Amino acid sequence: MTSLGNEENPAELSEIVEEKRPKFGNRFLTNDNDVFKHNAWDNVEWDEEQEQEALAAVNKNSTEKMKAEDKQKFQNDADKFWDSFYGVHQNRFFKDRHWLFTEFAELAALPETGVQKQRTIFELGCGVGNTILPILKYSQEPNLKVYGCDFSARAIEILRTSKEYDAKRCEVFVMDATLEEWQVPFAENSLDIIVLIFVLSAIEPAKMKSIAANCFRYLRPGGLLLFRDYGRYDMAQLRFKSGKCLEDNFYVRGDGTMVYFFTQEEVRDLFCNVGFVEEQSIVDRRLQVNRGRMLKMYRVWIQTKLRKPVNEAPKD
Repeated sequence: MTSLGNEENPAELSEIVEEKRPKFGNRFLTNDNDVFKHNAWDNVEWDEEQEQEALAAVNKNSTEKMKAEDKQKFQNDADKFWDSFYGVHQNRFFKDRHWLFTEFAELAALPETGVQKQRTIFELGCGVGNTILPILKYSQEPNLKVYGCDFSARAIEILRTSKEYDAKRCEVFVMDATLEEWQVPFAENSLDIIVLIFVLSAIEPAKMKSIAANCFRYLRPGGLLLFRDYGRYDMAQLRFKSGKCLEDNFYVRGDGTMVYFFTQEEVRDLFCNVGFVEEQSIVDRRLQVNRGRMLKMYRVWIQTKLRKPVNEAPKD
């Protein structure tokens, strides 16, 4: 989802340096003199000084909260700001997610067997298809059905007109996922996989629990939820100017879109409190390098996999 002042737009932040990389932890920086030899380094540990500097930056940019009337405007018109974003950038800003099948192997095509199992995948906040289109491209499963929704009508329009879009195997639609009742073309307890990639962060924190509960409701027993989003003290959070903070760790960018920065514990509590069981939780701390400008950029992402238990009802 270029820089807008000190606030980055979602395209640069979610997709910056999405190079073909190995899984977490395969490229370590053991000698500081080597830092500019590669574009990125995995599992970069922060020392206490760096942690305190990040905390100080967040305290500084979040002390002044946005006025209530301005905050309401961004929250009520979120779909309009995203429509405007996609109207300007179309599908040019989002890079292919080369890491998609590396980190989420569950999305890769099933091996060919005599009996082809039916699979249903639903991406919440699918945007212009940077997850859906690779799935359609690399999978020839005859019984695969991919669904996607976004509350930007413009994004859905762009996705449907993409040459890689296959209406026989894919159905996308406009939906505000913050609504208590979802209007969707599939039944409860039916989906094999739900994908949440850089989408929950765009939603005000008070509405996140209902989204988690609906994900639980529509996954089949034993189904899987795949989550990846911004982590606390990510470079993007530290760059915000004062006055852009809506509430703690929740900001509005220069283009009017919003972003929240999670901790592992917040993600765990959000989903496990509605009935999910956590199978993986990773803090992906990466040092990305602009070798041309000799710049260091510290990124933090949270990646989680959660399972809906078999024969378990959602919690209140």
